[in-house]
Amino acid sequence: QVQLVESGGGLVQAGGSLRLSCAASGRTFSYYTMGWFRQAPGKEREFVAGISRSGAAKAYTDSVKGRFTISRDNAKNTVYLQMNNLKPEDTAVYYCAGDGALGSNIRRGIPSYGYWGQGTQVTISS
Repeated sequence: QVQLVESGGGLVQAGGSLRLSCAASGRTFSYYTMGWFRQAPGKEREFVAGISRSGAAKAYTDSVKGRFTISRDNAKNTVYLQMNNLKPEDTAVYYCAGDGALGSNIRRGIPSYGYWGQGTQVTISS
């Protein structure tokens, strides 16, 4: 198993930036495809970005392309989400998650991820 702890959330103005981190402990971090998800009040949790085990492949939901960048440092057991040009609609609780399935596909479905952090609040003011 792997344990995940997010950090880096906060309150920023529209147009600002935040960098989220997710530190992993337990089983070898590089075994897992990692994803970032978010859940806004009254809405379903949604896929934001994902990164393959090596970091070579990345995927983003359309609404964050060009603004968010996912990366990972397997030596530090950490995955990051750099968020630039933030908008009020980015306000949500952000979760990191681990997918232990074999293969290089970055899956976007919530059931594919068996390990979840506790979430970190991101609030963007207009």
